[in-house]
Amino acid sequence: MFIDEQKAEILFNKYRNYVYRTALLLTKSRSLADDITQETFIRVLSNYQTYDQSRPIKPWIYTITMNVAKTVMKKQKILKYISLFSDNLTKDQINSVEDDYLKVEEIQELWKVVNELSWKSKEIIILHFYLELTLTECSHVLGIPLGTAKSRLHTALKQLRRMELNGMFDLTKVGFYEEK
Repeated sequence: MFIDEQKAEILFNKYRNYVYRTALLLTKSRSLADDITQETFIRVLSNYQTYDQSRPIKPWIYTITMNVAKTVMKKQKILKYISLFSDNLTKDQINSVEDDYLKVEEIQELWKVVNELSWKSKEIIILHFYLELTLTECSHVLGIPLGTAKSRLHTALKQLRRMELNGMFDLTKVGFYEEK
């Protein structure tokens, strides 16, 4: 089944911001985020006939987004150097809408700590907490069993708690726990 132009436009308008923000969080580069968004929707529209309409479309789109982001980042050879919200932002990088959203110093601090996590931990944290996907949706996006998604989230949170104990940041300041 092919997608008609009107449905394609609705799909694009509904999910473009989520795809762009996900790409921006992963790459920290507006131009790469634009490229990833464009490539994601090219793939979504050209492979729409393979989409199983009995399942939600959002996880399917995010699976494509994550795969495109990984491919682009490998091509850019920045996978091991990725750093969310670093202090060394260039003109092309985050400094407006996302900067407004993340102005609170404690939130920026949290993202710096999340940057310390492995790729798999960052992925699950972004999908689950930032994009607010359920663990089931996260598992579909990542192409892993639900139990593995739960395990990755548990591991990521455990790593964050360990970093908190080491004094890297305070989870109460970023709203994870209530202050006593």
